Amino acid sequence: MTDHIIIMPPRHTLKATQGMPGTLGGFLLRFLQFSFAVVSLSVMATTSDFPSVTAFRYLVAAVSLQSLWSLSLAVADIYAILVQRGYRNVIMVRLFSIGDGITSTLTFSAACASAGITVLIGNDLNDCAQNHCSRFETATAMAFMSWFAASPSFILNFWTLASK
Repeated sequence: MTDHIIIMPPRHTLKATQGMPGTLGGFLLRFLQFSFAVVSLSVMATTSDFPSVTAFRYLVAAVSLQSLWSLSLAVADIYAILVQRGYRNVIMVRLFSIGDGITSTLTFSAACASAGITVLIGNDLNDCAQNHCSRFETATAMAFMSWFAASPSFILNFWTLASK
């Protein structure tokens, strides 16, 4: 009697596309997300009057979450690149897609709220002499840039899941 071993290929694997988790493109997107979020957080946190405005506190919380999420996934990408294995598991890509969707939505909404308050202070109230308008504008712009870098990650992960 002969025993035959049948090796079944994994049921749900995804092809690696640049920008996906575990690729060099994915790492570069995560690095940009992290960098812009940290700059936004640093600039906003160095102003003395940001805690007095709820939208600015929301921006600090959102970019803090974005920076932690992006840093953790950048470390995971570095590991995947070093061992030369990508994340092709549907469950992992789904987790990354959901996390990217949540963090990018929070970052975008916080940047929009901060932009509205910055315009109110600068243009409508003409009160930039007493406030840090340029710092608020810089922090808001960096938050938008972080969101702009996070969007391709979300779109690529979501598209891969939708087209499998």
